[in-house]
Amino acid sequence: MPVVELCKELIARPSVTPDEAGCHDLISQRLQKAGFTIESLPFKSEQSPQVENLWARRGKAEPLVVFAGHSDVVPTGPESDWTSPPFEPTVRDGHLYGRGATDMKSGVAASIIAAERFIEEHPNHPGSIGFLITSDEEGPSINGTKKVIDELTRRGEKIDYCIIGEASSEKQLGDQIRVGRRGSLHGKLIIKGKQGHIAYPVPGQNPIQNGLLALDQLAKTVWDKGNEYFPPTTFQISNIHAGTGALNVVPGAMEVRFNFRFSTALTVDELQLRVRQILNEHPIKYDLSWDVSGHPFLTKQGKLINVAKEAIQAVVGISPALSTGGGTSDGRFIAPTGAEVIELGPQIGTAHQIDEAVNIEELRKLPEIYQRILAQLLHSS
Repeated sequence: MPVVELCKELIARPSVTPDEAGCHDLISQRLQKAGFTIESLPFKSEQSPQVENLWARRGKAEPLVVFAGHSDVVPTGPESDWTSPPFEPTVRDGHLYGRGATDMKSGVAASIIAAERFIEEHPNHPGSIGFLITSDEEGPSINGTKKVIDELTRRGEKIDYCIIGEASSEKQLGDQIRVGRRGSLHGKLIIKGKQGHIAYPVPGQNPIQNGLLALDQLAKTVWDKGNEYFPPTTFQISNIHAGTGALNVVPGAMEVRFNFRFSTALTVDELQLRVRQILNEHPIKYDLSWDVSGHPFLTKQGKLINVAKEAIQAVVGISPALSTGGGTSDGRFIAPTGAEVIELGPQIGTAHQIDEAVNIEELRKLPEIYQRILAQLLHSS
């Protein structure tokens, strides 16, 4: 199966963020043969090392249908824990194993095969097809898709429809389409106290004891009830650090890292204000800083979702649910341009895990779904 062989070639390249490890050359060669104009768009900044991005386009007319994705993968963890080496693609028990098999080299491979087949059948197709591939999705996401979208906007290239091949299915291929994502807001809280001997504590100056009640209130707060498309906002503490390492010292400060995954029912400003209001109810001194890694987005209900539903029904015979679950994705950079954006890919079950794998039969069907979507979007335009 061509899609399996291409996926194997991608997995064999150890493209841990931000190294694309030759994936982009392989993708470029395939797309160039299919008539795409290839453009390398590297970006770097003080906050992040240089990131290689690939932009490919075939055609100049509207509408522009783009397959977006990433070539980078997360680290493997201890390779000795893998049944087979993570960068040696291995087939067993009807699955293809390797780092990136699920997230998201299978989606990239399937979209390339779909485009090649569509172009072979329709060499003079209307509209345009594009590919936006970054090597920074699993990392800081500073110099990847966001910068490419900024450049395309500057040049006046507008994406009409975008399919992201991220793993989106739960129990079988196509049972779910992601039509949006929650926002992600990180907080760094420093609760101040006064260091001293534990046998002679200064009253009210233990930052741990003073801060726990405030953290408990934050953890128990109902921030919103969500809405039609989003679950309620969640607050989770990821790290707490305090102490000098000695057992007889009251620490001078406690550092707390926390995260909100929030819906369109709240704004960043509203969350930040409510956190400060809660902290101010407690007798603590603190510093608080924020980092927004993604705003929530919900794609407009339009042609792309309907076409994707029809394609899934035709290929796998099920009606997909629409979801905004999961973490963040690069769709958060594309949707604000006005493009209709969906995420549609294989089962997410083993993403980022030891022995990551994709079901081969489902991988075989994924290009057919993508090809049907292309045909409907371009030939009915």
